[in-house]
Amino acid sequence: MSKLPSNRPIRKLPSQRGNGFRLNIFQKLLLILALLIAVMTTLPVMVVLLIGLLPTFTVLITDRNNTNKLVIVGCFNLAGVFIYLFHVISNFTIRDAFFIFSDIFNLIIMLGSAGLGLVVYLEVPNLFIYIYKIMTQKRLKTIDEQLSKLAEDWGEGIKGNGTTPTA
Repeated sequence: MSKLPSNRPIRKLPSQRGNGFRLNIFQKLLLILALLIAVMTTLPVMVVLLIGLLPTFTVLITDRNNTNKLVIVGCFNLAGVFIYLFHVISNFTIRDAFFIFSDIFNLIIMLGSAGLGLVVYLEVPNLFIYIYKIMTQKRLKTIDEQLSKLAEDWGEGIKGNGTTPTA
């Protein structure tokens, strides 16, 4: 007796597959254990990173699909936090880590650098558009000048205003 083929697809289509990869329970526990060890051994550094990189974490959570924005804001934010990270590493106490956040100027530098990264992300494309518009206008002006020079030599019919020159 012959068996009818089932209507199930043999393999899942890319649209049916889950995005990313899944960790099994052992890998999750190992990751949590490694994270706890890192936090307990480097607590002052983790405090500075956690508070200083809040804008980057916010972009990571709110705009997951825009990796360009995450990279630019994250790099600028990390550059602002990096200065104070060296201070915490040289004076490795939790007191010094919280002392950094007691000065509002330090917070402005750390969080403001992320804001500067966001401004760069939003405005650099507009700057390039503006520059290319200016370049295009100059090019059109040059072409018009050359066309006028040709019209003087060959007559007004060369401009292509609807009349064809006769030979």
